[in-house]
Amino acid sequence: MTDAQLRAANEAELNAMQLDTDPLADDTIARILGPWPAGMPEADAPQWQAIATVNRVIAQWTDNASLHTWQPGDGVPAPIAQALRDYVDAAQALPPWADARKIARAEQLFMEHGALSCLLLFCASLPECYVIPDLSAVLHTSGQLEQHTEYRIRATAAMIFPVMLHGGLTRPQGCGVAQVLKVRLIHATIRNLILHGNPQDAGGRLRSGQVPALALQAGVPVTMYGAMYARGWNLAQQGAPCNQEEQAYTLLTFGYVFLRGMRRLGIGLPPADEEAFLHAWNVIGHILGIDNALMVHNMHQGASLMAQMQERGRASPVTPDPRPALGQALMQTMAQAIPWGPAKAFPPLMTHYLCGTQTAQDLGIDTRAVPWTSKLLFHGLLGTARAIDRLVRLLLPRFSLTRMLARAVSYQFMSRLLMSQTRPLQLPEQLLNPMQEAVASWSDDPRAPAWVNRLEDRLTTTGTWRLHTATAARPQPQGAAHTAPQTPA
Repeated sequence: MTDAQLRAANEAELNAMQLDTDPLADDTIARILGPWPAGMPEADAPQWQAIATVNRVIAQWTDNASLHTWQPGDGVPAPIAQALRDYVDAAQALPPWADARKIARAEQLFMEHGALSCLLLFCASLPECYVIPDLSAVLHTSGQLEQHTEYRIRATAAMIFPVMLHGGLTRPQGCGVAQVLKVRLIHATIRNLILHGNPQDAGGRLRSGQVPALALQAGVPVTMYGAMYARGWNLAQQGAPCNQEEQAYTLLTFGYVFLRGMRRLGIGLPPADEEAFLHAWNVIGHILGIDNALMVHNMHQGASLMAQMQERGRASPVTPDPRPALGQALMQTMAQAIPWGPAKAFPPLMTHYLCGTQTAQDLGIDTRAVPWTSKLLFHGLLGTARAIDRLVRLLLPRFSLTRMLARAVSYQFMSRLLMSQTRPLQLPEQLLNPMQEAVASWSDDPRAPAWVNRLEDRLTTTGTWRLHTATAARPQPQGAAHTAPQTPA
């Protein structure tokens, strides 16, 4: 099939997928919440209480083994307990096409290159995720991302680490499947809130019309859930919220965009390794409820599908455009994590470098406003490192100063935004312990000579990289779920 034929076939598939969601998760949440009342629900409506119960219950899903043995505790109404038990039984199995060897290779690659994951997540995956206006519109509702950017970033990492660490998808003591099933239910909750009911029951009434916006009750605190219920939604123009196309697009940002970022830094992987990494994310997508027809298996397919999806998204703008506010919040959060004065302007420059001009423009990232000293430092360091890499690799194929610089910046993001347990979103011990081991293993780059690792220590820390833990925890953002992802993945 030619690229033109593939694009035409994809276009028809994507049009259909805009109204398709996730029947299993949607039906589960509908069983739990039941029918919504007319108008804006009261603050003590049973649906809000049911959502709180679900959040409390799924927090018990700490590892994959817990899914098999989970039983509802005291105080969980029988209908909620049965709906969740049925959901877990139906959703926890890996797809029959899952290749254990490719998954294991993807895990190994993450362990080898995971020190770069924060840089690529913050400067590539998340910015590309905001390009689609409808996705950004959901995130923008009630200002949750702008006000709690750091929390959303940590919540995203709380899904990525469990699925990519050793055994996350395949071993009972892994946490990946459990974490993904939580996220899948949260997506279904978002859809139910915005559409005021089960998307599977919407039929012609909603598919051809609009869910009206509602006035929030005076004097009642605005939660994320209440804001989503009140926001209104035009299905004819926007498709279903968190629909199949949008979720498949977000899957691309975690798999394909990560690999593309590695290539653009000059440290790309062999094709077989790239395909193994994409395969692991396809398995994750299956557990997340994404249609297999929207998955890619190589970088060429990923580039083609992502370009097509972005073109479709840009053709349907949202007014007012929520993307610049999201982009600015992300850039400011990253700048605050960088301790070196001139380098605080690196995030927009790196995002522009990794994602390109169009994505930067979509997010309102104007690198012309960056001080010339920062531009000179950024492009000078990156250009010099890339040039030295090309020369030295004639003798030492694994050498990379670019990788060292990227690791140093990634460490600053990791240590300030992910590794401190004094910040919101405390991680469970089942996840924290393997994360501790993974981060410690990234302290030195085994591909680098000793003098490069010593230079890296001057830019990061001497000795072992560690997560910083504390017993005290700040409260989560109001209305946020324990495992709420920063984006409808």
